[in-house]
Amino acid sequence: MPTYTYETIPSKQGDKPRRFEVFQSMSESPLTEDPATGEPVRMIITGGSGLKLGVLRRSTVVDKKSPAATACGCATGRPHRH
Repeated sequence: MPTYTYETIPSKQGDKPRRFEVFQSMSESPLTEDPATGEPVRMIITGGSGLKLGVLRRSTVVDKKSPAATACGCATGRPHRH
């Protein structure tokens, strides 16, 4: 389950908001109040963990001697016959 960050919405000017994290299913609705205090809250968008998995890399080198190099298969240098 993902971790979501919430921030309390201060009721008095000058009060500082308090941030907290909650484990929630993606199918659950966002919280509207702090489960501990009942204060109104808003969800905060954060940058994530920065986890980077393996990257798929494609080779851009074309073997021009391969018949697959062109759609007609004529890249072999041999004359093609119909």
